[in-house]
Amino acid sequence: MNSSKTLFITGVSSGFGHALAQEALAAGHRVIGTVRNAAAFQAFQALSAERAHGVLLDVTDFARVDCVVAAVQAEHGPVDVLVNNAGYGHEGIFEESPLEAMRQQFEVNVFGAVAVTKAFVPYFRERRAGHILNITSMGGTITLPGIAYYCGSKFALEGISDTLSKELQPFNIFVTAVAPGSFRTDWAGRSMQRTPRSIADYDASFDPIRQARENKHGKQLGDPRKAALAMLQVIASPTPPAHLLLGSDALTLVRDKLGQMARDRDQWEALSRSTDG
Repeated sequence: MNSSKTLFITGVSSGFGHALAQEALAAGHRVIGTVRNAAAFQAFQALSAERAHGVLLDVTDFARVDCVVAAVQAEHGPVDVLVNNAGYGHEGIFEESPLEAMRQQFEVNVFGAVAVTKAFVPYFRERRAGHILNITSMGGTITLPGIAYYCGSKFALEGISDTLSKELQPFNIFVTAVAPGSFRTDWAGRSMQRTPRSIADYDASFDPIRQARENKHGKQLGDPRKAALAMLQVIASPTPPAHLLLGSDALTLVRDKLGQMARDRDQWEALSRSTDG
């Protein structure tokens, strides 16, 4: 089919990456997907003998990213769409969570996405064509107790995406930050890394939040398959948005946050203006 594209998706073993790979293949696209072990490699390639191509890569293996992408371009290129999906959630009270947990969260969610993007941008720029989807989160705009490091990583990726969309726009390259709400993925399950509790002061406020998050796992409102179909619509659009929220919960919570920010801005407007010359 004429509208078929070649997608490079990081983290196709689970979650949005897996759902998007499946729906893209069903729609006739070709998918190159990164996995981190041989079993996942075999499982992914089994999705389609002709159009599913696995690549062994951990996005934090920065020394390998450039050569892996170059090899992919040479063998399967040109890649039309890059989807930075690989990531995970860290949960833990800020005061209790070690700095190393934040470092690892940013290594995967931010530096991994940036490293892969940097490897692809020259190819897109030379062709004057390309589309980058960065899977962020509603947690890149709103915040919730216990996920400071995660929200920080997604705020960072949102900012990088938005800036990059402006830098690449002259070259006909689009960048879309896709921000899902709560979906039935492994994010709050096996993919989440939880820092153990240690400070009793936070028991009353945070323990119910942690418990509710665990209880909600698998029952979230969002359907990953519908998210994948929405992303395929964005990929097919000649004028894709720089930001896309997925899920009615994300829409409501982000709208509320922006409304509160507007009220704060108006309330403190005189003080904001008072610092001019």
